[in-house]
Amino acid sequence: MTQPTQYGFYVDSTKCTGCKACHVSCKDRQSNEIRNNSNPEGNTLPALEGVTWRRVYEYGGGEWTKGNNGCFEQNVFAYYMSIGCNHCSEPVCVKACPTGAMHKRREDGLVHVASELCIGCESCARACPYDAPQIDRDRKVMTKCDGCFERIADGRKPVCVESCPLRALDFDTMDNLRAKYGDGDGHIAPLPSPSITSPNLIIKANVNGRPAGSGEGQILNLSEV
Repeated sequence: MTQPTQYGFYVDSTKCTGCKACHVSCKDRQSNEIRNNSNPEGNTLPALEGVTWRRVYEYGGGEWTKGNNGCFEQNVFAYYMSIGCNHCSEPVCVKACPTGAMHKRREDGLVHVASELCIGCESCARACPYDAPQIDRDRKVMTKCDGCFERIADGRKPVCVESCPLRALDFDTMDNLRAKYGDGDGHIAPLPSPSITSPNLIIKANVNGRPAGSGEGQILNLSEV
């Protein structure tokens, strides 16, 4: 799905400390703007429990081994990754949607959900390897990161980017991101192989970063906020 303009994210995992500021700010926007504005009666609705469009994973692995001399050696590693929707060039969520509710916007390449067409079947969620589409069980429709499109229209960055205290995140057109950061270091675990969906995501890898899909570690902690 070639777009005339394609926005995407940059993640510098060498800077991420796992503070979850991006996670919390995204959750606040979801609750204060998206959730309440979707209610035709204008009543204040609670945040979507368990729905987190941007998440921070702590990924680690390795082991301690005891040598013949009684000394211990280790190859333990750990790092953080901030993960959300990557507004992929070949979004499998769009392909899996039976009604056309999940769609890719031509003007900016962002993947959105047309709630009026969504039947809540969760086919998109099962297809997406990034866990981006998530169900609103009260309204029985899918939700996901929309790239903070209304902020982009005002010349601002998404809330996750602006809230990061170490500036580990950036968002722009992919042309601008490549001009600024190059092609990055390739995708690292716990991300899947980028060949699945052609995600619009550039990563600067942590020094301990393991290749995507390597299985050398595991997600150590994913606390909900």
